[in-house]
Order: sequence, then C-alpha cells, then structure tokens
Amino acid sequence: MSDEALHEIELLTRRWVENIVIGLNLCPFAKGVYVKDQVKIHIASTQDVADISQVLTQLLSELASVPAEQIDTTLLVLPYAFDSFYEFNDYLDVADQLLDELNLVGEIQIANFHPQYQFAGTQVDDMSNYTNCSPYPILHLIREQSIDRAVSQFPDAAVIFERNIAMMEELGLDGWHKLLQTDAK
Repeated sequence: MSDEALHEIELLTRRWVENIVIGLNLCPFAKGVYVKDQVKIHIASTQDVADISQVLTQLLSELASVPAEQIDTTLLVLPYAFDSFYEFNDYLDVADQLLDELNLVGEIQIANFHPQYQFAGTQVDDMSNYTNCSPYPILHLIREQSIDRAVSQFPDAAVIFERNIAMMEELGLDGWHKLLQTDAK
C-alpha cells in the first residue's frame, strides 16, 4: 500500500469519525477519547483472512496490555477485505473466537461497521443501516471498562439508538455522503 493510499484511507476514516460519529453525536462517548488522542487507527493492507486474524490478535493483545490513557479504543480498518457485508458478518464469529482464545471476553468487545451494513429485518436502502455504515469495513475494539463508564453517564442507551435512526432518516443518503466529502469540523 502506497503512502498516498494509506493517507487517503486514514483521512476518509477520520472524516467519518469526526463528521459522522462525533459530529452527529452517534456515539456520545467517542469525542472524549478521540480529542485525547486515545483512539488508535490501524489500517490493514491485506484481504487474506488469516493475515487479518493475525493483525486482530496483535491489536487485541496490545489494547489489553496498555493503559487506557494511552490507547482507549482501536479501529481496525480493512479497506481491501470483505467487500460483501455478509462475508464480513461471517468473519465476526472468527473475531469473537479470537477474543475467547485470548481470554479477553469481558475485557474487550468488538463492534463492527461496514459500507453495506444492514440490520436484520431492514431493507438494503433503509437509512437506519447508516448508523453502522462506514467508508470501509471496520472492527472497533472497545474496552469493557470504557463501555461501563459511558453507560453510567448515559444509562438509557436505547434512546441513543432510536435518536440515531431518526437522525439518519432526517439526514438522508445525500447528507450522509456530503459529510464524508467535507473537511472535519
């Protein structure tokens, strides 16, 4: 992967985090760790599942071993893998198995985002899916302690999801794409 390609992938990922995840407040807990530079963004240049698993294992181990003040959360960006959401969704079983093998269940969770994200029971073009759409397939490695802290500050997390769906429906597909094309706020 060229330095230019790496830069473009990171730039678009940061635009998504800054303009959509934080800018629309889809995750009210993201801004605090992002502005403190505690979010690691790792871009994997492979499409090979075994290589992805190796990178994921390394990132999970790293996150478990360093203080949250250094790295609170990690985004594993997979721009060359999992063109199909269904293949990506199937890989989540492998990711969960790695968590188990590393004895990190209860310590770290893996959230997922994909350009073609689709919740069960929705149509492909349903704007509710855009709450979990990202420019590239992304595995979000999150410390359970961070989730617990966030939930204690915002105990009714279901309200966040409902608000996010309403916001996506109001924003529309054109608005979502415009946010990715503009510079971060």
